[in-house]
Amino acid sequence: MKKDFLEGIRDGIPICLGYFSVSVAFGMTTVLAGMPLWAAVLISLTNLTSAGQFAGANLMLAGGNMAELGLTTLIINLRYFLMSLSVSQKVERKMSIRQRLAVSFGITDEIFAVSMQHKGDLSAVYMAGLIVTPVLGWTGGTLVGGAATSVMPEALSSALGIALYGMFIAVIIPPAREDRRVLLTVILAILASLAFSYVPVLKSLSGGWSIIIITILVSGIAAWLFPREPESEQGEEAL
Repeated sequence: MKKDFLEGIRDGIPICLGYFSVSVAFGMTTVLAGMPLWAAVLISLTNLTSAGQFAGANLMLAGGNMAELGLTTLIINLRYFLMSLSVSQKVERKMSIRQRLAVSFGITDEIFAVSMQHKGDLSAVYMAGLIVTPVLGWTGGTLVGGAATSVMPEALSSALGIALYGMFIAVIIPPAREDRRVLLTVILAILASLAFSYVPVLKSLSGGWSIIIITILVSGIAAWLFPREPESEQGEEAL
């Protein structure tokens, strides 16, 4: 169990470092806009979602109502339902309901990508290690960013916003280089994203719905093009 936990921590450290830099920008942005530091830190600790937090914080600072806040964050974070569903097929059967709920809280784009690349079933102990380090990085970065609003240059805080994208690219490039199926899936996702960004009819959709549609569409195409072979057939090929 200790080995699995340490492995999870090791796999989560790169995510933690990436989250730290991005959440510094979140902490600075929200505190400079007038939100108390403790509120910004509490949001990061209980949400763990970059786009959802930025949108939700902006709505709160702008005086939006609860309906607007709930609907906006639901649409933006709807993709996590799909990710959690995929992860649930890979976790150990003996994982309890409470453990599954705890794991679902920690599912983010990067944690999902790393967990799906993990060989074998996902144990609760491994997922605990994988999740706890990014949570600490995300919350700690918010604290540092909010506390440093008076000393850090604005240009630097703006530049930190691209760190999340660079980290996600670092997560998907290695498997894409090794597996043609992953590469083609990534290319399909890029093409679909471009379509939803520039095609007049498609770009009118909100970012949250675009992500959901792209995820379902690309996942469906990839599953159709690259069906997973039964375990028995894979074993025979290995022999």
